[in-house]
Amino acid sequence: MNSITDTDLPDDVDALKAMVGRLSRELAAQQAEFAAQKAELTAVQEQLRLMLARRFGASSERAADAQLGLFNEAEQDGEGSDSDDDAQDESSSEAESIEVPAHARTRPTRKPLSKDLPRVSVVHDLAEADKVCPHDGTALECIGTVDSEQLDIVPATIRVLHHERRKYACPCCKQHMATAPMTAQPIPKSQASPGLLAFVAAAKYVDALPLYRQTKQFERLGLTCSRATLARWMVRCGVLVQPLINLLRDDLLALDVIHIDETTVQVLKEAGKAAQSTSYIWAQCSGQSQRPIVLFDYDPSRSGEVPKRLLDGYSGYLHTDAYAGYNAVVQLQQLTRVLCMAHARRYFTDALKANGVNPNKLPIKPGKGDRIAIKGLNYFKTLYAIERRIREEPPDERHRIRQRDTRPVLDTFKLWLDKTRPRVLSSSKLGEALAYACNHWEGLTRFCDDGRLAIDNNAVENAIRPFCVGRRNWLFSDSTAGAHASANLYSLISSAKANGLEPCAYLRHVFTELPKAETVEHIEALLPYRLDPSDLIKHAP
Repeated sequence: MNSITDTDLPDDVDALKAMVGRLSRELAAQQAEFAAQKAELTAVQEQLRLMLARRFGASSERAADAQLGLFNEAEQDGEGSDSDDDAQDESSSEAESIEVPAHARTRPTRKPLSKDLPRVSVVHDLAEADKVCPHDGTALECIGTVDSEQLDIVPATIRVLHHERRKYACPCCKQHMATAPMTAQPIPKSQASPGLLAFVAAAKYVDALPLYRQTKQFERLGLTCSRATLARWMVRCGVLVQPLINLLRDDLLALDVIHIDETTVQVLKEAGKAAQSTSYIWAQCSGQSQRPIVLFDYDPSRSGEVPKRLLDGYSGYLHTDAYAGYNAVVQLQQLTRVLCMAHARRYFTDALKANGVNPNKLPIKPGKGDRIAIKGLNYFKTLYAIERRIREEPPDERHRIRQRDTRPVLDTFKLWLDKTRPRVLSSSKLGEALAYACNHWEGLTRFCDDGRLAIDNNAVENAIRPFCVGRRNWLFSDSTAGAHASANLYSLISSAKANGLEPCAYLRHVFTELPKAETVEHIEALLPYRLDPSDLIKHAP
């Protein structure tokens, strides 16, 4: 808009009014454009700070409890108004003078070594010349020992199992001959024993050791075994354990509560897709008060058809995040959907990070937007404190306490959300946090309806974490067969760990006994929750 001088103004009143109207519209348009650019700049700055925090900051979402306590507690926040910010500033200034009581540090003590570990005695004795008293020459007598213990380790030992199949013949007619049959093997005619297969699988899927590193490890032990051979063995093992996976899935679908989530995986040789494309591993696990089952499933897609396939025939509670891909199966099978409170809390944590605030080190006098985010985190702090207190209670008692203690906090939280949301820019990270909590409130608070439900979906996220750690090391699967095999082996290992079994010992037991199984009952006996740790001893090397 060009500058206007007095000589440019018309003398006619109507013309002057028209000029003022035009200039007013131009000014309003420029102000609107400026506001849009400012909002866009703010959003970009928030995204930049959030990306930097995720890239270089701590991954923990837990805010400093001590500093959250500097602000009004959740219940007080809901009852008051945002005019309480001045009172919060006063409480913050008072917090600067809090005295920390002195404490005495305890000297660390060395934990005794487990009595279950095998022991080898190493005797240290005096030389014969020193077994004589230097005063009168009398021979010394042993009156005891001074004992101490050290830990030692024997590296993995490669050995060869030499199988002798004895042959018999009739010495009379010379017409009949019989040979002792070979014990059923996990991979027929292979040089790999159940113990070796269990070792390789545990190293990759428990310890996240890629196959190419295992080949180097074997070379140091005197064994030459290519990466392709190890990969082929793992694919065969994945096929071998499919009957167990089928039984685990049947038992999972018969339960009342299932948690589900998905994560990415790269498969190089996938029909119709480029090697750089993204595929998915879907994880499901049972509820906290039910039989421990963890299952993984590979699929090239993230569409809503995958949950339909995985949950076909299921009816009950489904713990998920807010991903729309679950909507179809929930509606089709009339499932009761329970959303994750940890996801809602993450939005408030991200709002702090987007403003350049470290949730683990909150400022003494935060800005107004930060105070709102901290208020929201205070509500989550209160809710999770109740959950920690009732974690070990039976479902009926958890439900009773939630109705008594959790419901009032949720009601106050919702009033605060409804009051605060209109006064926050919707495109900001804080606006997104408030909108997420409001829009998904019914699903977020459904955990109060049944004591068997969890407040969040962390059960399956914790189950999927070992896969994500391993993915950073082995990076990709070469083929879809390898991806399916990895999903099956991760399922067995994760379910074994959830049932208190040592994964390598369990796999050795399965690879030894499963090839011999002839009935469904024999296979069911190998399920992780049908076994006791003592059952695995008979196959120990």
